[in-house]
Amino acid sequence: MKAATLFKTYLEFLVTRLFGTGVDTLVLWICSDFLFSSYWTVYVLSPIISFEFAVLSNFLWSYCWIWKSRVGERSTRDFCYRFFIFNLSSGVGFLVKMLFLLLFEKIFGWDVIYCNFAALLISGLFNYFLADAVVFRKRALASSKTE
Repeated sequence: MKAATLFKTYLEFLVTRLFGTGVDTLVLWICSDFLFSSYWTVYVLSPIISFEFAVLSNFLWSYCWIWKSRVGERSTRDFCYRFFIFNLSSGVGFLVKMLFLLLFEKIFGWDVIYCNFAALLISGLFNYFLADAVVFRKRALASSKTE
């Protein structure tokens, strides 16, 4: 992949993830302020629901825009399979973020917001490479020539 193409794809990835962050925040606000009231539903269930909405949003942008040229035959099966893998990779990315957030807090003693931003930089790169190399990896084209 050329550097310019890689940079363009990564910028598209960043833009859509900012949108996903907005979706996450909006759904979290709706769940925590209007739908739920107990500690468990506000602080555990609401973030899980908002995370899944953000994952779905990010996947739709990835599937239909960023890596659309890598999606061969579009089918319900392909969509569901890729979404399942994307969801798993997003969960791993979340764990990577949490690991670095806690590591930065332990090493530097930074406020949680600064630790979160620093960890997002690392987990964002991790998520990009998982999406690029695993979920939407390039398929080798079979050569139509006989040798």
